[in-house]
Amino acid sequence: MFEFRHQPLKTVYFLYSVVSILFIRLPYWVLSSLVPSWRPRTSWTLSRTVSVYGMQSVVDIIFATGLFVGDDAEKSAKSADKLGFVWIDPLPTTLLTGEIASAARTNNVVSTRTHGYWYGKNVGSGAHGQKASPDERVLYFLHGGGYIMGTACPAGPSGPVIADLVKHCSAILDRAFCLDYRLSSSAPLKVANPFPAAIIDAVAGYRYLVENLGFQARNIIVCGDSAGGHLAFSLVRYLTTESLPSLPPPGAAVLLSPTVDWACTHDQSPTSSMTVNARSDFVKTILHSGFTARSLLGSLPREEIETNAWLSPSSLRIDTHGLFPHFPPTCIVVGGAEQTLDPMKTLRDRLAVDSDASHVTYWEYPDAAHDFLMTSFQEPEKTEASKALVQWIGGIYGTVS
Repeated sequence: MFEFRHQPLKTVYFLYSVVSILFIRLPYWVLSSLVPSWRPRTSWTLSRTVSVYGMQSVVDIIFATGLFVGDDAEKSAKSADKLGFVWIDPLPTTLLTGEIASAARTNNVVSTRTHGYWYGKNVGSGAHGQKASPDERVLYFLHGGGYIMGTACPAGPSGPVIADLVKHCSAILDRAFCLDYRLSSSAPLKVANPFPAAIIDAVAGYRYLVENLGFQARNIIVCGDSAGGHLAFSLVRYLTTESLPSLPPPGAAVLLSPTVDWACTHDQSPTSSMTVNARSDFVKTILHSGFTARSLLGSLPREEIETNAWLSPSSLRIDTHGLFPHFPPTCIVVGGAEQTLDPMKTLRDRLAVDSDASHVTYWEYPDAAHDFLMTSFQEPEKTEASKALVQWIGGIYGTVS
């Protein structure tokens, strides 16, 4: 891992990888996938199959070189009107309590100014980030990227996909706020922002919506994909367990392919989804490298990645009974071709036990790979799930057409 992070090896390896993909691997992928029965899923098109294989190679390149994509807040701030950029004030210490406050002290994590982006209404006009209108609903989105990469910036790779998701929800809400929380890292890269930095930032973003803009908590839909799905779950758990008078829990939560077992405790069996879905997904390197786990842990004991429900709420080493009560209506959207399918099912079951089971909605699209709502090539599941989410959210608020 990261063996080619230094120059000139990084450039040499990157160029080698591009050439080998274009002239060796790509032709092989095409030839080996010409017959549907040869593909990871017979329902997949040739282009979808090749796209998944390509994603597997991209992940390997990233972890060989350390080419993690983040955001440049200062640069984005110069184009604030165009991008819908806003600064978010640090979270007051009075709102940092309980186990999260304790972990912050252990890891020497303090609240700091962060930022985010608005999508939808008034973006581009200079009037983004306006006060909430009476009973206005908003999507609060937390991006994925394993806590070590990714950005919500509209100019970034996820921007068009996030914009498309917001467009699908236009019948229910006019805009979405997407937070860029602090990313974590550890040796051999620079050590930075361990747990609970991202949760603190997520609470700060939530406070911005409630206290600065005047959104009613019940009109906020917290949503996240992949690691952002885990962060969304953690944010809702924090708000429900800490009972902060000024920050009530949101009205609903949407978890898109949430990564909820960073300890990989489900992966020991040869029948685990990590093994069975090895050809149809692309996240094994992210999970099994252990880089995210180490980056989140910081100075916490190593075993906490398995035993701390804030870090791995689906860990099989934890008795979580009673840890996840009073969740709002929650929709978990997953793909049956995902390598992290088993932990997501565990989360579903645990949430149904601790909270009202009727509030837990679980959709599994049999042939979809990881984070399919946030990738452009996974159709028809992407569009089907987006439309279903609109109906589900509308049902929560009584606006189903």
